[in-house]
Amino acid sequence: MMAVNYWSNSGAGRCDRSSAGWCEQVVRSVQAGLVVAAMSMGLATTLIAQPPQGRGGPPPTGRTGAPVDLTGTWVSVVTEDWEARMMPPVKGDYTTIETVMTPEARKVADTWQQSMEGRCEAYGVGGVMRVPGRLRISWQDDLTLKIETDAGAQTRLLRFPMAGSNAAAAASAPRTLQGSSVAEWQRGGGQQDAFLGRGVGAAGTRWGGLKVVTTNTLGGWLRTNGVPYGQGATVTEHFTRFTHPVAGDWFVVTTVVEDPQYLTQPFITSSNFKKEPNDSKFKPTPCKAS
Repeated sequence: MMAVNYWSNSGAGRCDRSSAGWCEQVVRSVQAGLVVAAMSMGLATTLIAQPPQGRGGPPPTGRTGAPVDLTGTWVSVVTEDWEARMMPPVKGDYTTIETVMTPEARKVADTWQQSMEGRCEAYGVGGVMRVPGRLRISWQDDLTLKIETDAGAQTRLLRFPMAGSNAAAAASAPRTLQGSSVAEWQRGGGQQDAFLGRGVGAAGTRWGGLKVVTTNTLGGWLRTNGVPYGQGATVTEHFTRFTHPVAGDWFVVTTVVEDPQYLTQPFITSSNFKKEPNDSKFKPTPCKAS
């Protein structure tokens, strides 16, 4: 059985082992989510491969250059690493990540204790998009896309650089849990049916995705049970948005974490989010300070 996150009038939550039958009913109610999960990696790869397009200079950036609209409130639909994300964290359980952990990472993760559950390290840029919950995305200004999370009550600022801006200035800023994120649009031509995985029609509405590269972090946890990433990690994300008349509005974020200290190779995940009609269920819950 494929398992998924669920949402209700009271908000998103976790299934425990005593509610397996109820969770099976939830699974059947979100079959569209499985369609999105099955194709997300392939479509993200397609968008990654798209070069910037346009004539007469670089295409517009920030809000004016957006090929897709990511604003709104979104709820996570968990179809990958379900148990690690939906169940309470278990000390020493490194299923699906242990093959990329260095010996030093395992040593650090083994120091995690149950009393550390909910600490802010779990909500840094390397792990926060994997924590079940809701996101609220809006434009802070014309060059800054803001992501607020209800899980951990975090705020991410994705900045589109201005022409001639100094990238070194961001790198020299104080380290934070969310780091310094540089965003750029990646565009494709024509109209794309995301659920068929192919273009449709002739020269239709433009489509594309968002690439974000984050550095200058404090480090944190890739899993809520203390699997670490370090201050030297680079987190690259590709946001791909879909709209379908039956399944509704979705986006998938494919995340690549590279960390020479704690990972032997890039750690790649794919996380699905479905758009909600409003933010009435968005209820931030702060994380615990270290």
